[in-house]
Amino acid sequence: MSHQNPSRKRSGVVRLALASALVLGALAALPASAQMPARFYWKSLSGANAVPLIFNSISGNTNPFDPAHTPIPGATVDGTIALAGYAHTFTLFDRAAMVAVLLETGRLSSEVSEAGRTVISSARGFGDPTVEFNVNLIGPKAQKNLADVTPYQPGFSLDLIADLVVPIGEYDNGRALNLGQNRWSGRLGFPVVWQFGSWVPGRRTTLELLPAVWLFGTNDDFVGTTLETDPTFQVDAHLTRDLTSRFWASLDGVWYTGGAATINGVEGEKLNNLGVGLTLGYHVNDSLGVTFGYKSTINDTAPGDLQMDQFMVSVVYGWHSIIEGARRLASE
Repeated sequence: MSHQNPSRKRSGVVRLALASALVLGALAALPASAQMPARFYWKSLSGANAVPLIFNSISGNTNPFDPAHTPIPGATVDGTIALAGYAHTFTLFDRAAMVAVLLETGRLSSEVSEAGRTVISSARGFGDPTVEFNVNLIGPKAQKNLADVTPYQPGFSLDLIADLVVPIGEYDNGRALNLGQNRWSGRLGFPVVWQFGSWVPGRRTTLELLPAVWLFGTNDDFVGTTLETDPTFQVDAHLTRDLTSRFWASLDGVWYTGGAATINGVEGEKLNNLGVGLTLGYHVNDSLGVTFGYKSTINDTAPGDLQMDQFMVSVVYGWHSIIEGARRLASE
């Protein structure tokens, strides 16, 4: 009978426990989809790093680069968006914290039918970068070392997030649709991760919620006019479940409300739209994760309703010095 080295067995358990958290979920495109990706706010060991590459294909009647998601009646808008970023976890006053930066680039094409004529336009280049800060308020304390990792369970966790979208993307004041938005915007939210049952890889189930509000500055050079947007309230929801120790799935939902746009004093309609989706994730190894996701609005039959379909593929690479140490132990 063979006996497994205890240190090797323990390092394997630790590596498996770290694998899903280290890649920091999907790290999906916040400015492009303005939606919380499933498992994004799971906590990892302090000092972890991740770099995502994300590709989105989005179609509908709104600018996918604008988190306001203002519908454009009679428009067909297609967007291809590529994002790259960096995320780092750390400890702040004994609580888990994270800072992330996302940079986006891509292209837009649109057809707008109005008064018997069709206007076709396109744009490409860089969008506005986003910076996000996240800190845990309620839940287990930060995982500072290996001894904190294996017994960790989120239970009921509540975070505070703050996003800032910096208006330095490419912008043409002669076009209504641009990759850059020519105005500051930001988000405040309270992500919730609620654990159900065991926290053993392969058995984990969570309900995740994010109530949030997006705030928008004024674009005073919007095709020769002034554009103002009311705050947009948004609730994201995910029911996630491990299918194996490395493969998981999530049923996704989102609700948008508010966000009426005012152009030169003329106020538009408020959002009141629902979306549903499915996300599949797979951890290739301790450091590499991939996800495939699809989302679509459902109550979108009226001309002024938000219409949006999104397909996303993400590849996220994460690393930590402790993982490298565990690999060395496993090879001995």
